[in-house]
Amino acid sequence: MKSASILPGATLGVLGSGQLGRMFALAARRLGYQIHVYSPDTHSPAGAVADQEFQGEYDDLKQVQAFAKTVQVVTFEFENIPVATADACAEIIPVRPSGRVLHTTQHRLREKTFLRDQGLPVTPFSPIRSAEDLKEALATRGGVGVLKTAAWGYDGKGQIVIHEQSQSDVAWKALKSTEGILETRIDFAAELSVVGVRGLDGSFASYGPLQNEHRKHILDVTKIPAALPAKLAKQAVEITQAVLNALDVVGVLCVEFFLTRSGELLINETAPRPHNSGHLTMDAHTTCQFEQQVRAICGLPLGSTELRHPAAMVNLLGEIWADGEPRWGAALADGSARLHLYGKKDPRPGRKMGHLTVVAPTVELAEAKAKAARAALRGEGAD
Repeated sequence: MKSASILPGATLGVLGSGQLGRMFALAARRLGYQIHVYSPDTHSPAGAVADQEFQGEYDDLKQVQAFAKTVQVVTFEFENIPVATADACAEIIPVRPSGRVLHTTQHRLREKTFLRDQGLPVTPFSPIRSAEDLKEALATRGGVGVLKTAAWGYDGKGQIVIHEQSQSDVAWKALKSTEGILETRIDFAAELSVVGVRGLDGSFASYGPLQNEHRKHILDVTKIPAALPAKLAKQAVEITQAVLNALDVVGVLCVEFFLTRSGELLINETAPRPHNSGHLTMDAHTTCQFEQQVRAICGLPLGSTELRHPAAMVNLLGEIWADGEPRWGAALADGSARLHLYGKKDPRPGRKMGHLTVVAPTVELAEAKAKAARAALRGEGAD
């Protein structure tokens, strides 16, 4: 079963039904596959473009297995899926990436420990399971660090920046968890990511490095090519390949990096699925990250990751709707702007509603145009 390709016409299953599942489904449909999605939600972004939307809780393993029996392979669109859910599917059909990958990457402490033990460069960290652990770990870092929940965190959720030792007790109580991780706060020169893809045969391809800027812990801007020496770019890709090989990934996985001011690459975190920073691959590359996910989990040859044009992407968050319907015509007046909306009906502050991508002769021009198009949505000057 492992070596057989899953050919167009088959049905692919997705655990989760948000925007990543939606873009995966659109890529899969273009290749001739059918899509079934499973999540606790209905009328979801992915469900709107799927052939069938299954509603059920992730811990309802009987329902999960009923879903699995309708598809030929299962993947997931976000990592906060219980491992037991993936294992229940794996009793029936392949799950790619595997539940083992999910188990490691969805838990910050397991993830960092695994990567460190593989000899890969990670941000320095300490496990935290009590207020006393936190005090001791902070003492070795001059009272400064970033306290995070060990599990179930994304987009800055479950993170507390500690500026001095006296904040220790307050921070531990605010974490509201029995297990955390304290990481050294990195004075970085840039935030980078590499989206890697690994096939069933072990073949590897990548996008990036991509250069990222965050606002309030949420990705705001991504651009490619990154302003990075060729040697460091090569090193980032090599580290990413080592991560995918070590985890035996079949599918897509993103590695996020800090580039320190001394020129060192440190892994911040990984995501075992397509990544927000990789959305610009839909317009800038020969094969996008979502098509690569389809190809990889189906045992097909990977596509070309050639960068056709410099590009920049800006996220569209719920704040853009604060004064009413955005000015879509104004944003699209620049014919180079590509609009991608996720089909979400309830815009809220911080919620990812879509993105804009611009390709241009230079990355600087692409970034300026993308920001100007986003500003035009609210009748403002470029941010």
